[in-house]
Amino acid sequence: MSIPPIPSIPPLPEQLVRTDRFTHGVPAHFTITPDGRTVLFLRSRAGSDPLTCLWALDLDSGAERLVADPVTLRRQRPTDIGTYATSRSGDLVAFVLAGELWAVRVAGGRPWRLPTPGPVSDPRPDPTGHRIAYVAGGALRLMDADGTADRAVAEPGAPDVEFGTAVHTAATAPDGPLGHWWSPDGTQLLIARTDSSRVHPWPALDAEAPGRRFAAVGTPNADVTLRIAGLNGRLTQASWDREAFEYVVGAGWDGHGPYAVVQSRDQCTVRFLAVDPGDGRTTVLHEQRDDHWVQLVPGLPARTDSGALLAHSDLHGTRRLTVDGVPVTPPGLQLRSLLGVEADEVLFAASESAEPTETHLYSYGHTAGVRRLSSGPAVHSGLRRGGTLVQAARGPDRPGGRTQARRKGKPAVAIPSYAEQPVLDVRLTRLLLGPRELRARLHLPSWYRAGSGRLPVLADPYGGAAAQRVTVESDWRVLVSQWFAEHGFAVLAADGRGTPGRGPEWEREVHGDLFGVAIDDQVTALREAARLHPELDLGRVGIRGWSFGGSLATAAVLRRPDVFHAAVAGAGVTDQRLYNARWRERSLGHPDRFPERYEACSLVRDAPRLVRPLLLMHGLDDRNVPPLNTVRLSDALRDAGRPHEVFLMPGVGHQPIGHPVTGELMERQVHFLQRHLGGSGVVPLSPSGAEG
Repeated sequence: MSIPPIPSIPPLPEQLVRTDRFTHGVPAHFTITPDGRTVLFLRSRAGSDPLTCLWALDLDSGAERLVADPVTLRRQRPTDIGTYATSRSGDLVAFVLAGELWAVRVAGGRPWRLPTPGPVSDPRPDPTGHRIAYVAGGALRLMDADGTADRAVAEPGAPDVEFGTAVHTAATAPDGPLGHWWSPDGTQLLIARTDSSRVHPWPALDAEAPGRRFAAVGTPNADVTLRIAGLNGRLTQASWDREAFEYVVGAGWDGHGPYAVVQSRDQCTVRFLAVDPGDGRTTVLHEQRDDHWVQLVPGLPARTDSGALLAHSDLHGTRRLTVDGVPVTPPGLQLRSLLGVEADEVLFAASESAEPTETHLYSYGHTAGVRRLSSGPAVHSGLRRGGTLVQAARGPDRPGGRTQARRKGKPAVAIPSYAEQPVLDVRLTRLLLGPRELRARLHLPSWYRAGSGRLPVLADPYGGAAAQRVTVESDWRVLVSQWFAEHGFAVLAADGRGTPGRGPEWEREVHGDLFGVAIDDQVTALREAARLHPELDLGRVGIRGWSFGGSLATAAVLRRPDVFHAAVAGAGVTDQRLYNARWRERSLGHPDRFPERYEACSLVRDAPRLVRPLLLMHGLDDRNVPPLNTVRLSDALRDAGRPHEVFLMPGVGHQPIGHPVTGELMERQVHFLQRHLGGSGVVPLSPSGAEG
């Protein structure tokens, strides 16, 4: 039987760079005004335009209005508006352009630039709209909205101290880390102070990155404290047992007062603390414990207007929303995040255990109970205020999804996305594999015809705790999998134990051992997929991955060379001590207490076991996984006499897709895999169905 020639493959790598992974032109960062009639958001003008503008959508008329345009504000060197914050009414908006502080009134008028003593970050208007707090030069500063009366509220006093930032609050803040919070009346602030003086230097390859620090496994973390600040600069420190609870993973100031969320170093205990704004004393409002780790849920803990305490509890395989300690969501509905509280009405995202590839919006109220608000297969997210729900649905049809604003009794108003249509069509089959019903998707080349031969298989997992690879959403990762398939591979992406979305026990299967069950599940997925699809050639199997996926790919080819015959591994952690303390100690514990776990998970130790082709890649400007991980593994392989390939990328960070190096990076991977798994891929079948 003749083998069809591989047709010309659409230029996806160029499109990934041009669109920054299909993020340009997609509306994001929504704010609803209290009356529910106006929605603010960021979006660029086109799918290839990198400059995000601030827009206002009038829901009564359906008309959009441009509020702030970086091109007109900085004509010579425009940059995008990366984030913004508003006053309580939504009328005053503060944002940053190229380190400069700007403000605008949504009701009308041109944005104005505010004079500051240096580059700024994280500006936040007070609830009344009279003042703006911001971070500059390690200090938290304050000025009136008209640009006058600029002064420091809290100054660092040392080179390694910074006010107004707290990195670990990203664990509970849906929109990223926060470091300062206004009181509802705008007369006080709760601010974080971060002292990094005891944090070790970044593990650099040479003399690069001077001054950068890295809280690696088993080493000291930054010392983060909280203070109540008056507008006159008076500071009162919040007090709790910081030796027992060194992580500040959340904070804020609601109608009941300031609060903090703190976590122990072993991450087995979390406390929700009320902070007295007068003297800084704290009271424990809620405590969570778990023998493995307490999984933090974005948006939680929180309080309703009536003072009910919202949290979560992991009960009998389900992560459930609790109100004053009582579970209010049913078994089998896995809580993902709390998206907002308005009065006593709670908006949250969750997935049904029967279909973890979808995420839906739900509402809970004491009278109405739990109600599902979304429909259709998608990963849904949203925001609600003033009777308006902004709902984004990222489904299988196109990257970026669809967004609309909904009000009771009124037609929905679409918020258009200008994301480009992908140049590549996707051919995938969704699978349930093995007794654990592993969720997977199988990509075949668009040109492949059943019976024309067997294809080499490329496992394409992530496999870690940060994200699922297999959902109903068609994102850029799905397109990359298809691009590899077009080069003559059957590409299989499968989510195994340790990935999110299938309940607490599923997530905690990797406690103490990062790779054992993760590799087992990838092997199961391959064998079960081949049983269902005989066109998969298990005699030619490669695996590729990035970040944890890179670690998993390396571990797979080192430990199961009988299954995996080549591997491409990018930005993986190879020495588990050479990674972020909070992230890695969650799974493996402190290395002083559990050194055997770190030894067992060391890929550097396993280097002499390599008998299959391996391509290692890493961006040298990676701020997440130190490139020293890849260099150490390469050195160990060379010392053991194990041939391998290395591709280091100067100026490239942790996520290279979207960077100008994308094309070279993807082509290098596919050429490596084709070289070691057999040419263009297809092995013809004889008339009897056996390999010819």
